[in-house]
Amino acid sequence: MLSCAYGECDGARRSEKLKKRRLEAARLFDEGATQADVARRLGVSRVSALRWYRLWRKAGEAGSGGSSLGPSSRLSPTQLKRIEDALLKGPQWHGYTTELWTLPRVAVVVERVSGVRYHPGHVWRVLRGMGWSLQRPTLRARERDEEAIARWKRQDWPRAKKTPGHGAP
Repeated sequence: MLSCAYGECDGARRSEKLKKRRLEAARLFDEGATQADVARRLGVSRVSALRWYRLWRKAGEAGSGGSSLGPSSRLSPTQLKRIEDALLKGPQWHGYTTELWTLPRVAVVVERVSGVRYHPGHVWRVLRGMGWSLQRPTLRARERDEEAIARWKRQDWPRAKKTPGHGAP
């Protein structure tokens, strides 16, 4: 069900590419390039170049690699694993009446399992970080009678269909 383990998704590759760009910026600053030169050569905004320059001035090239993008996660890998295990049990196991996960339901489970509260509108980030994706349920009734549908298509539909030459007024 999951396409990648924690930290091995596209986000990790993207983070590595950005880190290389920041290190390249540090090398350019070492060579005497201006912030505008770095922004132009690396194809980034001047604000990014300014931020990298300040980091380079403060910590040198070693600090220019940076750590990760954005704030650190509020959930540890152990908590994420427990959340995933809980979600895999299904919504009905958690007391919901249908087998459909919604963001508000997931937010409740995340808080129960980890003690960390997420707004339902943001819990999708946790799910995406775990490799989960949006799935829409098929809209077919459980009471669907395939034989009756086939019989109707064979017998009733041709009579109901309005096509020239087939008894249409």
